[in-house]
Amino acid sequence: MRTTAELTALDRRHVWHPFTQQQGWADTEDPVMIDHGEGTNLYDTDGNVYIDGVSSLWCNVHGHRHPAIDAAVRAQLDRVAHTTMLGLSHPPAIELAEKLLTFTPPGLTRVFYSDSGSSAVEIGLKMAFQWWAQLGERRRTQFICLENAYHGDTIGAVSVGGIQLFHSLYRPLLFDAWQARAGDAGHLEQLLEAGGAEVAAVIVEPLVQGAAGMLMQPPGYLAGVRELCDAHGVLLICDEVATGLGRTGRMFACDHENVAPDILCIGKGLTGGYLPLAATLTTERIYEGFLGRHEDFRTFFHGHTYTGNPLACAAALATLETFERERTMESLQPKIELLTRMLEQRVAPLEGVAAVRQRGFMVGIELSETPPKARLGHQVTLAARRRGAIVRPLGDVVVLMPALAITEADLRRLVSITAEAIAEVSAERLSAAA
Repeated sequence: MRTTAELTALDRRHVWHPFTQQQGWADTEDPVMIDHGEGTNLYDTDGNVYIDGVSSLWCNVHGHRHPAIDAAVRAQLDRVAHTTMLGLSHPPAIELAEKLLTFTPPGLTRVFYSDSGSSAVEIGLKMAFQWWAQLGERRRTQFICLENAYHGDTIGAVSVGGIQLFHSLYRPLLFDAWQARAGDAGHLEQLLEAGGAEVAAVIVEPLVQGAAGMLMQPPGYLAGVRELCDAHGVLLICDEVATGLGRTGRMFACDHENVAPDILCIGKGLTGGYLPLAATLTTERIYEGFLGRHEDFRTFFHGHTYTGNPLACAAALATLETFERERTMESLQPKIELLTRMLEQRVAPLEGVAAVRQRGFMVGIELSETPPKARLGHQVTLAARRRGAIVRPLGDVVVLMPALAITEADLRRLVSITAEAIAEVSAERLSAAA
């Protein structure tokens, strides 16, 4: 087996990392080489152990190497690893769809599989557009998204995004979307009154705008968006790629306000963090808009090679069964309360903290404003890593989003490490300024 130093050299020579300035990565940092995981811990090739404080980019749910999910994947490997769903089907995809619809908001009846959250959103946008066109409503070509929205990195998903740092460069490639002020139902109403007859759908991240820095929407806002969509005859797409599968304290963020979207996009935690799989769910009403004779060409012309991959579907089915068997959502509630107390006691009072935002297990700790080159969020990440926790910033917002399976002891330790890391970096900044 290669040494850590050999792997580092090869990484710098060949690998291009996502959302990473490679010059800084290659010149100044030694990457952590993850060798294996166990529960909610990660272990590197040098034997160091870290709490996985961001659940491997918000997707691990029940912990690494969960016996039931491992067993489901192994069992499926003994049958078939992949087969296309173009003209064929297979039991894991069928059984997963049946099970998934028992967890999601009411009214959703159809499941279209893909392999990433961005793809799930692309599918939702295309479904909405084509559905209206096939109804003869060809003027409905516009979408309304929220300011600071993030729905993924493919062209359609970026078109309904609103984070300038991520999206502005690609503007010439994008279709136009109208942006509503997040949390301001009155502004959305103005947009719908002015041009609702041209709008195909409103797309929102319900309750929490994750990549924007864990921005929280006020109570009742999501329900208000649903009411406005109904009043103006517009479809509602809810992107629960980040917020779904228990992250907000309910199975789906929509459940907090009893909202049933017309189209629901999910991904990340769907397989428990094991394999790429996403899904776009919709109502029978929308599904029926695509039915017709072959020569009518009402087919939804979209698909992926790995659509409904059997291994991924087996992992997802085991993930949902684990929610039921281990009563994950029940055991999560006291951990959410503990997390809230720990953040109030250990993090919020720190001099370097400007705000703490939390919904369930989704936490954004905003650091005091500094020049971008200071990279305080990144410095906190490195300080936490030295103490044994993996966290990741969004600019100068430090994100905590552990797996739902984390123990109360490790949750306490994660918050304590984060607090110590912020205190260290803040003290160094004040010392440098003196």
